[in-house]
Amino acid sequence: MPPQPLPSLRTPPIAFAHRGGRAHGPDNSLDTFTLALDMGATGLETDVWLSQDGHPMLDHDGVVWHRGVRRPFSSLQRERIGDGIPTLADMYQACGTDFELSVDLKDPAAADSVISAARAAGAEDRLWLCQGDWDFLVDLRGRTSAHIVDSTRVRRMKEGPERRAAAMASAGIDAVNLPAKDWTGGLAALFHRFERLCFGWDVQHTRLTTALRDMGLDGLYGDHVDRLLAGLASSKTPEGSAPAGDICETQPA
Repeated sequence: MPPQPLPSLRTPPIAFAHRGGRAHGPDNSLDTFTLALDMGATGLETDVWLSQDGHPMLDHDGVVWHRGVRRPFSSLQRERIGDGIPTLADMYQACGTDFELSVDLKDPAAADSVISAARAAGAEDRLWLCQGDWDFLVDLRGRTSAHIVDSTRVRRMKEGPERRAAAMASAGIDAVNLPAKDWTGGLAALFHRFERLCFGWDVQHTRLTTALRDMGLDGLYGDHVDRLLAGLASSKTPEGSAPAGDICETQPA
C-alpha cells in the first residue's frame, strides 16, 4: 500500500515552467512562455540580467555576441542586445499576469527593476524572487511585497536545516528552493513547521513530480510542462516511485 501523501502549504503546488518550459521551445522566449501557459502551467520561471540602460532582460547567461565579442548585458543598452531577448515588461505584455512568476536574479542589480516592472503590471503579489545570497535576500525583504525565495542546497546550510528554517521565518523569507534530489518528506515537514514553503527544481519526470508532491512540496520547476501537470494530477503515488520520506534522484531528461 503506498504511503499517505504529506500535506503541503499550497494546494495544488505551483507548476513552474523552467525557462518557460524549455522542452517545448527556445529558452526564455515569449513564444515559449505563452505556450507553457496555454498548456496549463500555473507558473513561469525565468532568469534576469540588467541592461546598461536599466531594463530587466530575460536570458539564462546574460551575454550576447556584439561585433564579434561576447558582451555582458550590463555593458549594452537594450536596443543593442537585440529584440530576440525579451524584457520583463515584454513578458507581461505578451502573457498577462494570471500566473506565478519565479525570477532567478542572476544579476542582483536587476532586483529593483524587476520589482518595478511587476508593480507596474499589478503583479508584485505573484512574483517570487530567487537568490542564494542570504544577506541580499534579507535586504530585499524590506524593499518589496513580493515573495522572497532562498535558492540553495542542503549541504550549504552549515547551521543545519532547522536553524535555517527558523532564520527564514524570523527574516520573512517565504520559501526555500532545493534541487529535487535534496528533498525528503521529513525535510519538507520541518520547513512547513516554520510555515515556510518548499520548492523543488530539476523535476523532469512525471513519477518524480508525483513523489515530490506527495512529500508535501509547494512548487515544482521542470522543463516539461506536460510531465509536471501529469504528475500533479496523479491520484496516488505510482507503484515503485519513492515514498514520501525518501530522497528522489533525478535522471537526465
